[in-house]
Amino acid sequence: MWKDFKAFVLRGNVLDLAVAVIIGAAFGVVISSLVNDILMPPIGMLLGGVDFSDLFITLGPETYDSLAEAQAAGAPTINYGLFINNVITFIIIALAVFLVIRSVKSLQKPPEAVVEVPTKTCPECLSEIPLAARRCAHCTVVLE
Repeated sequence: MWKDFKAFVLRGNVLDLAVAVIIGAAFGVVISSLVNDILMPPIGMLLGGVDFSDLFITLGPETYDSLAEAQAAGAPTINYGLFINNVITFIIIALAVFLVIRSVKSLQKPPEAVVEVPTKTCPECLSEIPLAARRCAHCTVVLE
């Protein structure tokens, strides 16, 4: 069982996936900061000073001035501003991943077309050899 587990963990795909998850998590933190700290403040300012992270609906009769106050009081809330931030973060991450994949694919060489060489059978050793061959590469018999 240990050998099977070791073979599974050391396969290239598992290691690549582990690295991708770690890099993806770090990338997500950077993009979240980009959205929350750089993009959303100007967007909120353009929309009349709205702070998206502070947009919420209280599900009780009480009213609160900020989401932090409502959460401190333990009031049930629908945090649609945070949802908007997360949707924008997702769109930016998806766009960044798309651009990275697109650029990597443009750097890769297209697969070369496989050219099939017409073959014939050697009368001596019955190996497949090119049609234009004058000598068999396997048994070296001279062909007519």
